[in-house]
Amino acid sequence: MVKAIPFAKLTGSGNDFILIDNMTESLSVDEIQKIVPKVCSRALSVGADGLIVLVPSKDAHFRWRFFNSDGSEAEMCGNGGRCAARFAVERGIAPERLTFATLAGELEAEVKEGGVVRLQLTPPKGLKLNQRLKLKSEELDYSFVDTGVPHVVIWVDDLENTDVEELGREIRLHQQFSPAGTNVNFATVLDRGSIAIRTYERGVEAETLACGTGSTAAAYIGIKLGMVEPPVRVTTRSGEVLLISLEDEKLFLEGGTRWVYDGVMHTEAWEW
Repeated sequence: MVKAIPFAKLTGSGNDFILIDNMTESLSVDEIQKIVPKVCSRALSVGADGLIVLVPSKDAHFRWRFFNSDGSEAEMCGNGGRCAARFAVERGIAPERLTFATLAGELEAEVKEGGVVRLQLTPPKGLKLNQRLKLKSEELDYSFVDTGVPHVVIWVDDLENTDVEELGREIRLHQQFSPAGTNVNFATVLDRGSIAIRTYERGVEAETLACGTGSTAAAYIGIKLGMVEPPVRVTTRSGEVLLISLEDEKLFLEGGTRWVYDGVMHTEAWEW
């Protein structure tokens, strides 16, 4: 491992990410993966919900390697994808309309003025509506869809007082979703065009301030159940709003990004 790694810190709707330009492949991505849990640790290092490395692709403008804060590699991350698209445009890696390769498939994105990014997600799959799940102390109704990564959606009346951490952890590890596990979203309808959401994220193993694919999953399921009509405005835990569109069964996630800072990580960021 090198002694210093240049990076940028971007955030999208409350999810923050460390982004590394490795288009010259001067760094070992496998070695970077090993240090992800350390550098993503808040207060002790840079701190982030995830780390993204951009590498060359034969068919797209770039390919990404996305790592959750625990070091596990994920197929997809909606807000991470939006941040990666903006990072690629700002760094001159890609034009404002671009494609990039992920483990979930090739994605298209458009970077607009003011840091707004519109991202087309992979086609939703595995849709299951109005299922029943038995937990240790209760049974819950849920729906499921994979919007690049697996998501359970549970509709609640009192979102503020829902125990997202405890319920989310139990459902995330439930045998029904083994071995990969699932992300868990608790949502409530605000009106015919908007919902609010809280998400327990697999890989972070905690509630996060936002989840792009989770917001998309909740909006999509809400549409299929006739609870809302597209486009759907999704208010995340951070208070920021994501716009979910459904066009000919194609899902689009749109929202703002922030370029927080550029920096250089030294060995003390991960050697502790």
